[in-house]
Amino acid sequence: MTNNRSHEVRFDSLLPGIPMLLLGLLILPGATIYGVVRIVQTENPVHLWIVLASIICGILVFRSLVLVNPNQSKVLILFGKYTGSICKEGFFSINPFAVRRQISLRLHNFNSDTLKVNDDLGNPIEIGAVVVWRVRDTAQAAFDVEDYDSFVSIQTDSALRHLAASHPYDAHGDDPNLTSLRGSADVINQELLTELTERLAVAGIEVSEARLQHLAYAPEIASAMLQRQQADAIISARTRIVDGAVGKVKMALQKLRDEGVVDLDEERKAAMASNLLVVLCSDRGTQPVVNAGTLH
Repeated sequence: MTNNRSHEVRFDSLLPGIPMLLLGLLILPGATIYGVVRIVQTENPVHLWIVLASIICGILVFRSLVLVNPNQSKVLILFGKYTGSICKEGFFSINPFAVRRQISLRLHNFNSDTLKVNDDLGNPIEIGAVVVWRVRDTAQAAFDVEDYDSFVSIQTDSALRHLAASHPYDAHGDDPNLTSLRGSADVINQELLTELTERLAVAGIEVSEARLQHLAYAPEIASAMLQRQQADAIISARTRIVDGAVGKVKMALQKLRDEGVVDLDEERKAAMASNLLVVLCSDRGTQPVVNAGTLH
């Protein structure tokens, strides 16, 4: 990217447009009518030149008028040189030979295409984003890039590809600090916002918001990955159930011993623990068996 960046120059004061409009309305028709009448009366060719000069002056006066709507701007170029930007609304009079280029200062929404990329683990995924942006520096937007709208689109796609390749789609394992595209939405959105801000600064564009709006596995592996997610969920649930059941069994045995309800040897403790674990960990209702004999 170029180091010779443009810098915005805003006009602090401009000539009001209404007086110049009235002057143009006075010069163009008034002087023209007067010159034509004098030509007819005197048949002096000098008055013809007066008429032509009046028409040219009137055209230049009207050509100098510029209207700037709210949240719009005009970039002015005079003989190939940037002279400044009009970033305030109103009706003004400027150099009639200046070329004007309109640039909107309003917020823009860009909804990127759904991209098919590989994540950090090499899994094909589909990803898309929504970016809210606006032009901050009109000179950079006008002169430092060919087309700032297209620049936003291409840089957003590039940032999305880089972001997807830097993180896995989903976090697998017990690492609590692992950042994943699906499980760390706030972190991922902030990374995308930061990267887009850096990429689009050269074009004088300010990014207000950037977030993922589409994230999914590619169709060819979606079914397999769904089964993997279901298996991970089942394993996680079972692990939590077993941890809770072991705690319950430990608490029951401890309470029986502390309160002296019954004195169990190690074999009977193991049998009781086994029965309690079956009851607590089973995914269906258990059928009680009544022991009519002794414990031994």
